[in-house]
Amino acid sequence: MPIIHAIILGLVQGLSEFLPISSSGHLLLVPWLFKWHDFTGQPASFEKAFDVALHLGTLVAVVAYFWKDLVVYVRDGLRAVFHRDERATPHGRLAWLFVLGSIPAAIVGAIGSDFIERKLGRPVIIALSLIAFGLLLGWADRLRGTKRLEDLDRNSALLIGAAQIIALNPGTSRSGITMTGGRMLGFSRDGAARISFLLAIPVTAGAVLFKMAKLVKDGVPSGFGGPLVVGVITAGVFGWLAVWGTLKLIRTRSFMPFVVYRVLLGVTVLIVAAVRG
Repeated sequence: MPIIHAIILGLVQGLSEFLPISSSGHLLLVPWLFKWHDFTGQPASFEKAFDVALHLGTLVAVVAYFWKDLVVYVRDGLRAVFHRDERATPHGRLAWLFVLGSIPAAIVGAIGSDFIERKLGRPVIIALSLIAFGLLLGWADRLRGTKRLEDLDRNSALLIGAAQIIALNPGTSRSGITMTGGRMLGFSRDGAARISFLLAIPVTAGAVLFKMAKLVKDGVPSGFGGPLVVGVITAGVFGWLAVWGTLKLIRTRSFMPFVVYRVLLGVTVLIVAAVRG
């Protein structure tokens, strides 16, 4: 794999993981659009493992961005378990709500990973998903929302977390569908985005550990070690910028630019697919 391909894929992963535009869809569409064949001759599982390795970069990015908050969440969350005589703090309560919200997608992802890899992820399906769920995000964003992150409760955590199941379909966007769910439940743009980013940590960490363990066991094919490292670093840098930029943008703007981008990209992919036959 050329280093430039790894850099581009890392950049795409870093930006699209936290912007509501679908990282998994973009990681499949970019090689398809440019007719790259970097994984030809490699085990089918390695391409997926490479994509998940890029998620390691964005996982580090979101952890780095929310580091101070996460320290408090973990500390108070553990205190709620080991010091039952004490009342759980707001941060401790939120910590376990994030874990609770991650369970539905984790279970479905583990059970249905083979089906997802075999049946989904085709360019036309990705394009239609980009358009449909982009329009849904645009509709939800027009709803009034004033709830903050601190207003998250058990039902909201489960509903927003369950929405991540839909995001297992490339083109949906995990951040997009959770932000959509948050807006539908009355959260502000900032509140919905923060819930989305923090919910990403347990799910992404689980997927990275699962796939990376298999990657370490099977070994990295010759010629992929350097590009893999470069891709992960690039994803981390641009992932941090995406989190920072998204939270800054939505304080004064709506999600509409992302909706327009999704629709235009989806239409473009459909046209290219039709021309190529």
